[in-house]
Amino acid sequence: MTTRLDLFIHRMVSQRACLDHAIAQTAGMAQPVFELGLGNGRTYHHMRAHITDRPIYVFERAVASHPDSRPTEELTVLGDVRDTLPAAVTRFPQGASLIHADLGGHDLEKNDAFARMISPLVEPVLAFGGLMVSSDQMYFDALEQQPTPDGAIEGRCFVYKRLA
Repeated sequence: MTTRLDLFIHRMVSQRACLDHAIAQTAGMAQPVFELGLGNGRTYHHMRAHITDRPIYVFERAVASHPDSRPTEELTVLGDVRDTLPAAVTRFPQGASLIHADLGGHDLEKNDAFARMISPLVEPVLAFGGLMVSSDQMYFDALEQQPTPDGAIEGRCFVYKRLA
């Protein structure tokens, strides 16, 4: 039997493996990185420690993270992603090299509905060759799902690439 603790550990291990893979794969790109939702700030803190050559913009309704995991005001985009992601197309015409979203709620149906809503908003802001890492399966037309990297558990985190 897989326990809830097992599922949480699988998600965290997979999230780190997918993020590390995406960071390495996009290292030569100049475009910024987007973190969709800050939460406690653990993944932002991890990315900030491993991405030193690109700014990391956080899209969040309201910042309530651990104090060590807060972006500066100029790297924080406050508001609902239904508004801030479409506006990012104009603000960041070069797109993002890497986008991370941890939808991470306990209601799988609600997560899936949110993934379906946000997928078409993510597509136009991801740069060509860029990667999207998500805790949930997404629904893209122009992004291609990539194989799960070493260290990640299949189905616990997903990586997508914009090829064209």
